[in-house]
Amino acid sequence: METALVGCSRSQSPLFSLCSGCYRGPLLHKNVVLSKDFRDSNRCGLVETQLNNQLNSITQPVRRTLVFTEETDNSYVELLPQKNLSMQAFTLCMRLATELASDEREIILFAYRTVDFDELNVWREANSTYILYLQGSIDGVSFHLPELNTFQTNLCVTWESKSGLTAFHVDGKRSVRKMYKQGNIVQPGGRVILGQDPDSLLGSFDINQCFVGEIRDVNMWDYVLSDSMIGALHGGKLFPKGNIFDWDTVKLQVNGIDKEIIKTLWD
Repeated sequence: METALVGCSRSQSPLFSLCSGCYRGPLLHKNVVLSKDFRDSNRCGLVETQLNNQLNSITQPVRRTLVFTEETDNSYVELLPQKNLSMQAFTLCMRLATELASDEREIILFAYRTVDFDELNVWREANSTYILYLQGSIDGVSFHLPELNTFQTNLCVTWESKSGLTAFHVDGKRSVRKMYKQGNIVQPGGRVILGQDPDSLLGSFDINQCFVGEIRDVNMWDYVLSDSMIGALHGGKLFPKGNIFDWDTVKLQVNGIDKEIIKTLWD
């Protein structure tokens, strides 16, 4: 790990020596600056403890966050899957925050589009229901869930072809199960995007359907995670990495939003 040395020689060894004007520790960001007030403070013990606590909190792994700041018909992020999206089951999870009220309009939360269909879409409708659509946008399965708001919500949806059983999970709590598209297979060959609903393979967006807010931790598996595993995921515990999308490693194609925001946002 690269080390930042501020105001001291390499022969000095303490992690922090703020009283003498020296900081030695991980290089957090090229724009990090320790002010003269910090260096000259007579309350070195307190300052050192506070700064240690701050550094410990922000040197955790960076979690990319997609920030859609306003309504547009051109801002979206494409996710490049790790494997083919030919699926007979799946679990899709993401963390979302939005201040768009449910009575304002519908919002696209996740879109997987092939040439012929909206193959796998998740919506929050204007009537506050949440709907999963497979192979079209006519006969989705709807659920009444707690409303999204300005604070992050962990939202998951599971579906399995053999039984058709479908459920949503909100902050680790599962909805009732419903039967939907029994025997269906999610078809490969499409594109996955966040932020817009494509009515063609990668276009024909409607500004009145776009997402506004923040999205992060988008993970997807080609099997159904158990309720306990989804609960553990919400609680921040270890869980199997997504084999379709793993948010830590998934490649993103960013269009129309500030890439620097994605790079520099911290928890």
